[in-house]
Amino acid sequence: MEQVFIYHPENAIVETESGKVRGYFWNGISIFKGIPYAKAKRFHAPQPVEHWEGVFDATSYGYVCPLLDPSQRPNGELLVPHRYWIMNEDCQNLNIWTPGLEQSALPVLVWLHGGGFEAGSAIEQVAYEGESMCREGNVVVVSINHRLNVLGYCDLSPFGEQYANSGNAGTDDIIAALRWVRDNIANFGGDPDNVTVFGQSGGGAKVTTLLQTPAADGLYAKGINMSGVIGPLLADGTGSGEELARAMMKELKLNDVSGLETVPYPMLAEAYQKVKWVLAKEGLYVGGTPYKNNFYAGSPAEHGFRKETSQIPMLVGTVYGEFTSFMPTPYNKSILTAAQGEEIVCQRIGMEAAQELLPLYKKAYPERNPVDLLNLDFIFRMPTMQYVRQRSALNQCTYSYLFNLDMPVDHGRTPWHCADIPYVFHNTNLVPSTQEKGVTEEVEKQIFGSVIAFARTGNPNHAALPEWSPSTPEEERIMVFDKQTRQRINYDEELIPLVSKYMWSIFARGMEQNKDSVQH
Repeated sequence: MEQVFIYHPENAIVETESGKVRGYFWNGISIFKGIPYAKAKRFHAPQPVEHWEGVFDATSYGYVCPLLDPSQRPNGELLVPHRYWIMNEDCQNLNIWTPGLEQSALPVLVWLHGGGFEAGSAIEQVAYEGESMCREGNVVVVSINHRLNVLGYCDLSPFGEQYANSGNAGTDDIIAALRWVRDNIANFGGDPDNVTVFGQSGGGAKVTTLLQTPAADGLYAKGINMSGVIGPLLADGTGSGEELARAMMKELKLNDVSGLETVPYPMLAEAYQKVKWVLAKEGLYVGGTPYKNNFYAGSPAEHGFRKETSQIPMLVGTVYGEFTSFMPTPYNKSILTAAQGEEIVCQRIGMEAAQELLPLYKKAYPERNPVDLLNLDFIFRMPTMQYVRQRSALNQCTYSYLFNLDMPVDHGRTPWHCADIPYVFHNTNLVPSTQEKGVTEEVEKQIFGSVIAFARTGNPNHAALPEWSPSTPEEERIMVFDKQTRQRINYDEELIPLVSKYMWSIFARGMEQNKDSVQH
């Protein structure tokens, strides 16, 4: 393709309800960055952006939500390459990649970033770049920033109606962004009636939160939840936020809750982190995750899926190793025999556990060295199995997957949390640790093709993939993506609960020792 860049006053200008925006043209697509979709006072609901005169310069990314601890040292960049950006509370902005300024009714994919409900941004990972997905898939791609942590999920409702849904302010931002998409995306070539929300880790959990939030109904047609069913690790906030607010006020020497709205963010974040752990030990509300109330129906695991969104097609899945694959492996798997692998497993988990687990593991993963049992995720996989059973009982459009492709790191490390993101975005060329000759391109074609097919029709099947059937409560039909991608049925249903039973304590110790290695 001939590389073409165009940036001049007559090109890539689009009218929105708030005014004109100007992006730029690059190799067949038009790119717009940092468009404001709302504004909000701290702890308050987002409001529409005021109309501006002239043309908004949409060639630079907008602010990202401030982190609780901006002094964290970057690490793990080989596995999950990141980029960091200017932080400010005025972070309600979005980015658009579109091939369609001269087209219409293209599928729209709206990306919700990871980092739990506490951290991350729309541009944090290098692989979040929407350019390749837009061009190769002929779709409109949108990524959004929104409030996080104490700014986005802090219940102050006991202090007045003005704070009625402050415990879900971040979700309200996401809904405001989806409303903006509904009202404006047609001018960018997108179809407002064919919007797919997709996200990984905390972003996947945000997709579920939207399913459970009535105000989001009708703003999206499909959802993709990647490694976003995490059970208690991202559990809803419970109890009143009054104790948390009063503890922060005491720490900050404030007499009125309104003072929390104006205190400088670094001071607010420091006070929040200081009191959070004290309250958590007492089992009290500490914020940082969605809050069940009149606006949000709560986790489906506890409260069931809302019937109003029960027919939304969903792709739901996990990665083989998730968090455990961030931990260093002290052996060379390329020269390890099966017998040697079994011996390591016995030493690590004990003979009794090994005798029960190894036969089931070999049956589920006959292609793997038994030593890989030590990196098998259950933290995400077990609640995901339940999520699929529960949701597939409501419909015939719930599709399950597992990303099972080892990476060319440390002689073939099992795939880690976030390892599938470059394949979903068609961005493996941006992440060196994905590169394996003759493998990467084929798996990327399969995964990316599924995402685009699903965004178009709600069905992930396409020519480069074996038949992928929706799951039922009795049969989880899992598309296992690896060197021999195939659909398997209930293949790990006996194994995973026992892995949880025998390996939880080992996992907990390993995570404590390597807690700084986990990436989002």
